[in-house]
Order: sequence, then C-alpha cells, then structure tokens
Amino acid sequence: MPQAEKPGTGVSPLTRLRWWTELPLILLVYVSYSAGRLLARGDVSSAVDHGLAILRLEKALHINAEHPLNRLFTREAWLGIPADFWYASLHYLVTPALLVWLFKRRAAHYRAARTWLMTSTFIGLIGFTLLPTCPPRLLSAGHGFVDTMAQYSSYGWWGGEASAPRGLGGMTNQYAAMPSLHVGWALWCGVMLWLYGGARWTKAAGVAYALLTAVVVMGTANHYLLDAVAGAVVMGVGFLLARPVMRAADAVRARLGVRSAAVPETSGTAGSPIVSGGCQTSTGERIPRQRNSRRGQGVEPGASPADAGDGAAAAAR
Repeated sequence: MPQAEKPGTGVSPLTRLRWWTELPLILLVYVSYSAGRLLARGDVSSAVDHGLAILRLEKALHINAEHPLNRLFTREAWLGIPADFWYASLHYLVTPALLVWLFKRRAAHYRAARTWLMTSTFIGLIGFTLLPTCPPRLLSAGHGFVDTMAQYSSYGWWGGEASAPRGLGGMTNQYAAMPSLHVGWALWCGVMLWLYGGARWTKAAGVAYALLTAVVVMGTANHYLLDAVAGAVVMGVGFLLARPVMRAADAVRARLGVRSAAVPETSGTAGSPIVSGGCQTSTGERIPRQRNSRRGQGVEPGASPADAGDGAAAAAR
C-alpha cells in the first residue's frame, strides 16, 4: 500500500532518493534529449517552411523581436561574443548544477522539481519530432539574419555548424528549434532560484537568467520569439503533469513492491520446525522436562522439590 505524501512537500516517502539512482536517470534524460534532436531531423524543406511560417506570423503580429536583436549582436561584438558563450554552455551547466543543489540542499522539493523538468523535456522532444523548424540563422540571407555562432566561431570552441564543438556540428539536429528548451530550462532554473534561493539576489538572478536566455536565443538567431513562447508553454504543461506522473510512478513502484513481497509464508503454529518446541523450562527447573521425569518416578504433582529428593533416596534404598 503506497504511503501518503508528506504534507506540503509533494514527496512520497515510498522511495528514498539516492544519488546513484538519480544520476543514471538524469543522464537518461540528457541522452534522450541529445538523441531526440539527432534522430528527429525531419525533411529540410519542411523545416524551412515551418520556420518561414513562424516568421510570417510574427511579422503579421509585429512581434518579430529577433530581427533587431540579431542586428545588435552582429554589430556589437562585445554583446555577440558573450551571448554565443552563454548559448553554447550555460544551458548544460546551470541546469545540472541546480539539480545537484536541490538534491543536496532542498531534498524535500527535489523529486517534484526533477519530475517537472523531465516531463517538460520529453514534451519538447515530441515537438522536435512533429514540427522540425529551421532556425533564423539557417534561413537564406535575404531574410536578414546573421549566424553569430559562425561569425564569432574563432572566439569559442564551437564551429560554424550550431553550438556543438568543431567537427561535431553534423551530429546535432539543427532543425530542432520549436520549442526552445534553452528558454524552457532557463525558466525552470529561474523558478527554482526564486522559490528556494532564499536571498533576494538569488531571486533576482533567477529572473535575470530566464529573461537573458530568451534574449540570447533570439539575438544569436537560434530561435524565433514564438519558439521561446513555446518553450515556456511546454514548461507550463510539464508543471501541470508533474504530480500525476509522480503518482503514477508511485503506483507502479508500489505494485512491483507488493509482488516482490508476495512470498508464501508458513504459520509459526502449523508445522513449523521449532527446535525448542516442548522443551521450555518451568519455574524451579534447571533442565527441560525435569518435572515430567520426576512425576514418572512416582512423585506426586503437589510434592515439593525436597519431597521429591526424599522419595528418590528411598527408592534407591
């Protein structure tokens, strides 16, 4: 029977979390994320069509903020170069660092936070598969975007192909722009810092990290504004599904536990081989069955130990 959740934590004590079980789980999410981006390449022409459709919709709504940001980052290297480092690295550093911090310092909230992140990530992978999207930087030059990752590639470890290390750009899916998990994960980090950081500066850092990441992904021409919005929506859906996912995991774990514990038990009173059965000593006895053996020699039930001794002596004579 599953145990009840601890009030106010959303964490069931059914399972005690250990780092040696959590680490493979987090690695599985990362591998799934990377493999999903790699395998869900889709048709290039369809990805370009989807990207252009997003761009046309943004222009119709007058929300194509990525154009002015990209021009600014292209013109000002002191903005563009740090933005490229931000895009290429913090996504993979800040998120796992916060997971470790939550595991060590905010253990009561870790499981819910981890489940939220994992659920949202898998939803994002579905989006990559169903809607391959060409990022702004890969559109033809006539659309007015410059690939800052390629422009400033000599300053970092990345090559002209995406944010992967040089020579590994072909091993990533460059058409996995919708939704932006860069923005989604940054939003998750911001919420964690706001809720559990404690100090005002950590709350401010959480808000700044989420907002600046959204600016960076657009300024570097890696995502459209609607990609960023979709990333936030995915995190919202993942948040709503986190508790049902935890309850389902607890139910499965409890059922597996019941099955493993369903071993035939033998009754302690029916046929169980008890070595000391019938050999317990009574008051005044030093060896088992001492009183019974003396009764068998003619000692009356009410006789005292002294009387028993006299009787035994008389019998000997």
